Amino acid sequence: MIAIGCDHAGVEMKNTIIKELSEKGFEFLDMGTDGQPCDYPVIAKAVCEKVISGECEKGVLICGTGIGMSIAANKMKGIRAALCTDSFSAKFTRLHNDSNVMCMGARTLGCGLAVELAEIFLTTGFEGGRHQRRIDLITDIENNL
Repeated sequence: MIAIGCDHAGVEMKNTIIKELSEKGFEFLDMGTDGQPCDYPVIAKAVCEKVISGECEKGVLICGTGIGMSIAANKMKGIRAALCTDSFSAKFTRLHNDSNVMCMGARTLGCGLAVELAEIFLTTGFEGGRHQRRIDLITDIENNL
């Protein structure tokens, strides 16, 4: 299950990702919004809580630029959110950073590219190895160690 959410700027992109990737077998938990104006940190928190709890494997967040969602998501303990704008970033944030939340900008990307990036993010695994040591260091920073 993938938690997905957006602010009012990202409704079309969110709905397109759900439609296109559901046809490929992905299951989504839609955390809003339905088009009503909203505050993106509220949506980011709701999606990230689903990832942190384990109810959802990963999260996808969309706002105008993706930057606000990324900042808000990364304030949550246990979240490694990445703003993705190209296929290389979507792939390598999973391979090397084990990111569990992807952020995108509805005003900076087209819906077709967003679907492509989301699929790459959701199907790419974590390499582990030397990268795990770096994830552990990030976790230490998060835990003030």
